[in-house]
Amino acid sequence: MALRIPQGTQMLKDGYKHLQGVDEAVLRNITAVHDLSEITRTSFGPNGRNKIIINHLEKLFVTNDAATIIRELEVVHPAAKLLVMASQQQEAEMGDASNLVSIITGELLQKAENLLRMGLHPSDIVQGYEVASLKALEILEELSVEQIKNVQTKEDLFKAVRSSIAAKQYGNEDLLTDLVCEAAIAVMPKDPTNFNVDNVRVVKIMGSSLYESRVVKGMVFGRSPEGVVTNAKKAKVAIFTCPLDVAQTETKGTVLIHNANEMLDFTKGEEKHMEQMLQGIADAGVKVVVTGNGVGELALHYLNRFGIMVVKVLSKFDLRRLCRVTGATALARVGAPMAEEMGFCDIVESVEIGGDRVTVFRQEEEISKTATIVIRGATQNHLDDVERALDDGINVIKALVKDPRLVPGAGASEMELLKRLLAVGEKTAGLNQHSIKKFAEAFEVVPRTLAENAGMDATEVLSKMYASHHADDSGVMGVDIESEKNGLLDAHAAGIYDVLSAKSHAIRLATETALTVLRVDQLIMSKAAGGPVAPKQKQHWDED
Repeated sequence: MALRIPQGTQMLKDGYKHLQGVDEAVLRNITAVHDLSEITRTSFGPNGRNKIIINHLEKLFVTNDAATIIRELEVVHPAAKLLVMASQQQEAEMGDASNLVSIITGELLQKAENLLRMGLHPSDIVQGYEVASLKALEILEELSVEQIKNVQTKEDLFKAVRSSIAAKQYGNEDLLTDLVCEAAIAVMPKDPTNFNVDNVRVVKIMGSSLYESRVVKGMVFGRSPEGVVTNAKKAKVAIFTCPLDVAQTETKGTVLIHNANEMLDFTKGEEKHMEQMLQGIADAGVKVVVTGNGVGELALHYLNRFGIMVVKVLSKFDLRRLCRVTGATALARVGAPMAEEMGFCDIVESVEIGGDRVTVFRQEEEISKTATIVIRGATQNHLDDVERALDDGINVIKALVKDPRLVPGAGASEMELLKRLLAVGEKTAGLNQHSIKKFAEAFEVVPRTLAENAGMDATEVLSKMYASHHADDSGVMGVDIESEKNGLLDAHAAGIYDVLSAKSHAIRLATETALTVLRVDQLIMSKAAGGPVAPKQKQHWDED
């Protein structure tokens, strides 16, 4: 009996989706990326609106931080995922301007769609965009108007950090910038290029107002000490990652007790062993014990008796930071630490901030290895959003120690890029000129978005910007978001700057993402694995 040969050439398994061609694949991808960039576009700049996002764990986020929005959205479209990855890369590398990546990518693809509809081939557009992006990065180098001379002074840092924080917390930017600069200078090493973002921590304590926030030189933990001892000076510190408790056996044993004396003697051995261990720690001169796990009642009793302060730190990352601050080694065994395993801290104290007691580890003599910004506020969501703004400010300082150059902000440098790239496009022969001009026009999205989000007439603002940038070559006129009459301001004179390295990195990533999407001409998706999703358990389902 002959084998039956299936009719037609079915190469792929049933359930595969196969999209190809300009209409089905390229334009669909462009639409998906543009839709995602439109979500974050309205959150751009000082007047950017907040988004409420409830993620798959039903956690609520109220934020205008693009990196958080993109991270918490569960994007499934493969082309839009490319934008998510680019934005996350910008956040990891520079810590700021992730929204700029999203906006420019969306606009570049929108302009490419117009060219495709005109009849240009995707490879022609790709070629033009590659030429234009290299030229844009060259032009951006020339637009630098300010350079941070000394990252050890507050005035210089203030100039660069203020704009970044104003984009997230408009109205509180001076207060928050002050906190970031103070904390950064407190931990700035002799060689600024070794500045570590991790050395500036943020602790959120509910209550009071943002104006009660302050910088503490040292590490702050949001809980009080465990025992009765609440402070220590010039103290040797021992740090343990294991619980300070009586070891539990793996097997359960049954003990038969005949009389009262046996009952009294039952735990004596354990108590003696625990006392000996902790006596050894006290004899080594340790005044503060930090544990990353639980503290048993018996251990706490002996530690109180020996006058040792006990602090519980549940985060293993915070334990590592504390090891760095005190110079201690984290021990995985309970026992007397050796001299080189112990750390030292000038002051360990329990302080009350608002209604909460916190524990502070502070070094007085040397330059502090860690500074903590304690922020206060009414709601947890507000505190989280302020933390994101501070995080951006600290990352700006990290970018500055590598490259201290600044370009004018408020959309001024983008407008100057547009003007100079258009001139390059005019001089270019062949089909590339169309895509270079469209690449240039894409930068218009930044000042337009700033104007739209501030409730201004974007058309009038842009026409004024075109006029002023073509009238002179200084390239410093930007959008005045506080103007009643759709006016402009001198970004250099107003002290509104963007970090050059963050901006060039954003342009590079945005171009790469746009080119990757344009180079795709087919989408082949297999059928999702697994059956139907099980229904969720409803609360109170058994009540009548």
